[in-house]
Amino acid sequence: MSWAFLRDLLSGVNKYSTGIGRIWVAVVFMFRLLVYVAAAENIWKHEHDEFECNIKQPGCENVCFDHYFPVSHIRLWALQLIMVSTPSLLVVFHVAYRENREKHHNQKLYKNSGKIDGGLLCTYLISLILKTGLETVFLVLFYKLYNGFKIPHLVKCDIKPCPNTVDCYISKPTEKMIFLYFLVATSCLCIILNLGELSYLIFKYSVKCYLKRHVKKQQ
Repeated sequence: MSWAFLRDLLSGVNKYSTGIGRIWVAVVFMFRLLVYVAAAENIWKHEHDEFECNIKQPGCENVCFDHYFPVSHIRLWALQLIMVSTPSLLVVFHVAYRENREKHHNQKLYKNSGKIDGGLLCTYLISLILKTGLETVFLVLFYKLYNGFKIPHLVKCDIKPCPNTVDCYISKPTEKMIFLYFLVATSCLCIILNLGELSYLIFKYSVKCYLKRHVKKQQ
């Protein structure tokens, strides 16, 4: 799978981000996207083929694997990366709208079309709320689907067509669990960064509005 489009998106939105936003972009690009492409994708590449049960009953391994792994970890991570990065498009589109509006009127309508203020500030705040919400939803989804953030060495399955309770073994469980913890930790870090940036922007522009009102009263 090519991730060039996501890399270009993150590079584009980086121009309009605050300092905290740039840290978020770096975390997503370096500690999530690169780790996913370089290592995690290969670890889960043959997860179904390497899932073994101590019985040769046709169909037993398939139904047990589907029961314990209803959605592949790696595919869910890929979806998470795409979804949490997509709200950044709102900011890119809004800046493009400003630039096209200036071209249409053939005059300078904004001091800086990429400056976070006015309508662009609202768009930026909405994108932060969406990213935080999506990160949280995916963490809860991971927890619910896999009964916690862990990879067991052994699972017991008694689903038909298995004739009785059989033992099934997951390949490289320790290695997978290390990457699972790493990706969950980076997801939590991204949530903290998003909340920090949201708080910073609200505080900054609240102070700015207060000072403007204070100056008007003094005049």
